[in-house]
Amino acid sequence: MFIVYAIVAALMSAVLLASAGAKFTRPKRLVEQMSTLGLPYGVLPFLGVVQIAGAGGLVIGLWWGALGIASAVGLALYFLGAVATHLRVSDYKGAPPAAVLTVTAIALIALRSASL
Repeated sequence: MFIVYAIVAALMSAVLLASAGAKFTRPKRLVEQMSTLGLPYGVLPFLGVVQIAGAGGLVIGLWWGALGIASAVGLALYFLGAVATHLRVSDYKGAPPAAVLTVTAIALIALRSASL
């Protein structure tokens, strides 16, 4: 289970870092999406920092299991909030990617818990 956790955590961390990079570079498409979701422009750096922290926690969780689990729980809540935000404004195209990331975070919780 640990090897599976390591692989999934590495992939999830790469996705999180790419997403965080977009939050800091603020491409037009992302800014428009945040506007559609009703989120203020100034929240983008905060969301990027949260994603970087989550990625770091998953990686450090390879050595410190409790932190890996805590990071995965935080990410599950983060992406569950993203799903709810997309659904709140009837953005049915944006909800599925966030739902996949929610399920991935939940899988990471189970994988790291099983490998302690």
